Amino acid sequence: MIPFNLKNWSIFSLLEPKFIPEIHMAIVYGNLGNEALIVTKDDMVYGIGCNECGCLGTGDDRSTLSLKKVETLCKKGVKTIKYGTCPHVLALTKTGEVYSWGHNGHSELGNGSTEPCLIPTRVGMNLSKKFVIDIACGNHHSLALTAEGEVYAWGENNCGQVGISTGINQNAPRKVNSTLAGKKVIYISCGHSTSMAITDNGEVYSWGYNGLGQLGVGNYVNQADPCKLTTLVGTVIDKVMCGFAHTMALTNKGVLYVWGANNWGQLGFGNKINSSIPVKLEVQKMGRILDIATSHYNSISIAEGEGNQIFMWGQCLGQSITVPTLTSLEYIHDVFACFSSCNVMHEPLILHGEEEDVGVADSFREAFDDPTTSDFVIQVQEKSISVHKVVLMIRSQYFKALFEKNLPENNQGAMQHHEFSYDVYRAFLKYLYTDEIYLPPESALELLKLADNYSERQLKKRCIEMIRKGITVENVAYLYSAALEYSAKELEECCFKFALNHMTAVIQTANFAKLDENVVKTFIFNAATAGAFKT
Repeated sequence: MIPFNLKNWSIFSLLEPKFIPEIHMAIVYGNLGNEALIVTKDDMVYGIGCNECGCLGTGDDRSTLSLKKVETLCKKGVKTIKYGTCPHVLALTKTGEVYSWGHNGHSELGNGSTEPCLIPTRVGMNLSKKFVIDIACGNHHSLALTAEGEVYAWGENNCGQVGISTGINQNAPRKVNSTLAGKKVIYISCGHSTSMAITDNGEVYSWGYNGLGQLGVGNYVNQADPCKLTTLVGTVIDKVMCGFAHTMALTNKGVLYVWGANNWGQLGFGNKINSSIPVKLEVQKMGRILDIATSHYNSISIAEGEGNQIFMWGQCLGQSITVPTLTSLEYIHDVFACFSSCNVMHEPLILHGEEEDVGVADSFREAFDDPTTSDFVIQVQEKSISVHKVVLMIRSQYFKALFEKNLPENNQGAMQHHEFSYDVYRAFLKYLYTDEIYLPPESALELLKLADNYSERQLKKRCIEMIRKGITVENVAYLYSAALEYSAKELEECCFKFALNHMTAVIQTANFAKLDENVVKTFIFNAATAGAFKT
């Protein structure tokens, strides 16, 4: 079972269920959301997907439907990952180093060339002695923010987005001076061909393409020098997010300002009129805004309002939504997965943050099979599983009765189990800790038998649902027989209906020939009752 935060991203369905709990950070990118990079809790980095222009960093440009290690980044302490359109990819490590790879036709990798790069390579030119704290990518340009508050830019410069007016692409990181000289920048963001920065006093500066007013400076002229947004002077901006051609800014008081293109209603005003200056978006039902999101890939706008309610507007599944609309989703990331025209992530999804408060569910997940805290060991097929008796007693009537009855005898802290396989029994025990099933569907039948034996009704329902999704002509007879054996009425009916609809093919299968005589009689009687043999 895939955790809630990942289940809406189809590319993660390619992963082995047992791998999912090991993920620390993941990002989905590419024109169709068909590429992903994953950082595990043990600091290993993997790529999976299409691998356009070698953007997975695996050393070649071949697609892969299974995880492939990104050797260069393993054990490097990757902190965040950003990407461009073709795509080019940047990774920032905890030691302040920047790595780049992928498409490079506009020098967006900052390595002094225009040749694509198939493996992550450190961006050392002009950054080798700098400690970088953040990175950002536009269509074909890149930004880096140093600990001193300096902004470095490189890549395509057809509109001045790297902060120089020559129009010549910048093939190595170059410090953006001009109006930013002497100022400390604390936040950076990129649109398709625009760049944004917030200084430590909450002022916003913008430069690059401005054909639709996305710079917010009151005109539609491209700007190579960073321009201060004078209409926001006196307002402290904490965060600015750039869409394809519109911009969102959030103040320290939870007030939202928007400007730029509005052809999809992405400004949220109820119309499609562009704005070249920041305008306050006041929607009473959203209340104080807690967070905002958009992406240079698309024209969707997202905000998290009071009570952690998620609102969206703009280009949503190809439709124009011109006012903020409440969704039933719980996370901003899921809006990109379910409603964005390009199913990519605006930033990496952190599943296990180092600085996050650990919740009850995470604590129990971490406690499972932890010999340092457990007080009991269950041995299956000569393998040990460390558990906590009190957890098993709370979650399972089977274990409650077992431990209450044999408590003195079990003080030695171990027992052996022989009835079920190790993988299935371990999945069952982990289910008791997490309420999640980390098991391939083909093993669900054995787990169903366990659930039936242990009177785990909820687990039984979950197994039946997994099995239902895997019914085929070849296995339906076997599953039907198992459903009768385990008194799984719902599964029995589902298998029967499937077999009835594929009667000729089913009765010719090897599994049908192996059915017990009584099962065959029951099936034929029910089929006759359903009118299968009427002429």
